[in-house]
Amino acid sequence: MNFLKIPTPAYVIDEKKLKQNLEILAYVQSRAGCKILLAQKCFSGFAEYPLIGQYLSGTTASGLYEARLGYEEMKKENHIFSPAYREEEIKEIAEICDHIIFNSFSQLVRFGETVCSKQGGSAGIGLRLNPQCSTQGDHAIYDPCAIGSRLGVTRANFDKGMLTTPKAFEMVSGLHMHTLCEQNVDDLIKTVEALEDKFGDILNSEQIKWLNLGGGHHITRSDYDVEALIKLILRLKEKYSLEIYLEPGEAVALNAGYLVTKVMDMVENDITTLILDASAACHMPDVLEMPYRPPLRNSGEAGEKKYTYRLSSLTCLAGDIIGDYSFDHEIRSGDRLVFEDMAIYSMVKNNTFNGIGLPSIYAMDEAGECRLIKKFGYEDFKMRLS
Repeated sequence: MNFLKIPTPAYVIDEKKLKQNLEILAYVQSRAGCKILLAQKCFSGFAEYPLIGQYLSGTTASGLYEARLGYEEMKKENHIFSPAYREEEIKEIAEICDHIIFNSFSQLVRFGETVCSKQGGSAGIGLRLNPQCSTQGDHAIYDPCAIGSRLGVTRANFDKGMLTTPKAFEMVSGLHMHTLCEQNVDDLIKTVEALEDKFGDILNSEQIKWLNLGGGHHITRSDYDVEALIKLILRLKEKYSLEIYLEPGEAVALNAGYLVTKVMDMVENDITTLILDASAACHMPDVLEMPYRPPLRNSGEAGEKKYTYRLSSLTCLAGDIIGDYSFDHEIRSGDRLVFEDMAIYSMVKNNTFNGIGLPSIYAMDEAGECRLIKKFGYEDFKMRLS
């Protein structure tokens, strides 16, 4: 079935574009001799894990459930970072994860021995560092290096931890940092220089075997300097004799998905508003949280084309507004609209506010034919509440 004919609303994963992204990432792995992991917090469409696993080295998780998903469905390297771990979950995490990364010395002291006792002590223990190098402008809410950030150990707190609990660090075999968001390699280079300036002596320590450079690398974006990334990784490997990991999420599924929606009604009040069967609040929360303007096929900015409309949804939330878009032709009830770049941070963040149903999930093969992966109904709404 062509994706313009499937029941709406529906997410569609574009396997052709997904494969193109994976080929770029596999090229980086091969040339740089590094390992790239899928950050499941961005894309957890495990129906595609067999494909992704053909190209990448494994998965990374933010908690037990994601860790279980990667362990069960990807069956390759399985890493995890969390600002804090639950005592009742740490044993299972240690049994299924290859690298467990701690956010503080106190978490390391509390759970390090438990991790060491599992898998015959083969699980790698990491410590997240904060190089205190902000590269995201004024967006402090999304900046792990912002003043007062809870993410990662600063050099001052690292020295304090080494002074008060020096034996704890003996369990650590790797280091981790994550400071970027949708950025190019120039910001990574700048941040790595800050990391080396503050923690170079630790990187040179014989006990440190690996370095995870986190996510936020837009490697598959058309303007990303892939060769500069490869050069940076090769330099780090040669200088410190470390295994290097990257864990992008968006780069894996960038521009590899759609949200197909239908116009249900049109409301006139100073501007014509299209009522869609998809919702910003429910189906693409980043529109309201970031905020973010999703690309819409065959549209322009408000006023750019002849007909301008405001796109909203069928929820009762007055602010559930997707944005103002313009078109070359008039839009009518029953027309279909296609939002692009909807594989990332959509399915993993959607919800059933107002009792609105979740969109179905389809996969589109390289010939353009769609197959249904998952259809949701009333029970999916009800089961979360009882």
